[in-house]
Amino acid sequence: MVSGGGQPDRVQTAWLHQQASGYSVHIAPLRDKARQKERVMRELPIGFDHCVIGSSDLARSDAFYAMVFGAQIGAPREDFRFYRIGAQQLNVHGPGLAEAVGPSLVARIPVAPGGSDLCFEWRGPIAGAAAHLGRCGVPVETGPRQTAGAKGPGTSVYFRDPDGSLLEFISYEPEGTSK
Repeated sequence: MVSGGGQPDRVQTAWLHQQASGYSVHIAPLRDKARQKERVMRELPIGFDHCVIGSSDLARSDAFYAMVFGAQIGAPREDFRFYRIGAQQLNVHGPGLAEAVGPSLVARIPVAPGGSDLCFEWRGPIAGAAAHLGRCGVPVETGPRQTAGAKGPGTSVYFRDPDGSLLEFISYEPEGTSK
């Protein structure tokens, strides 16, 4: 997208504008703070419920997510799991699920084992997350490093699940503090 100044916008934000026929979406450069303050963002009644990861070996994934995340595991079928992690849920598609349930209940291109990139908030200093991973025998791939997440600037460590999906713990708590 190109702004009024003719330069491509690198970061953009969207807002909704109510019209007689419904809502339209407008895109504006994030750096245009004066215009953003004039806009009133209508919050839709939407929240995040769950997402899907793929697994090549459900028993191995069950053990990993229970150990690293403290996940409560639900196993309603032999080719499907759900992991409850706090108020969040990961649905886990195992080998054969797409064929068993049919195309209407899986993504057009199903999530492949190792094909996910997920971030979880660590409530505490990031050093605690790194220490926890060490106790679990999970190597830190990279970090700690400064990143940005849904709540703004944070510090993250990255690691992988048994299939190779990239996982991240982000802490919004400054190092050297505790709540």
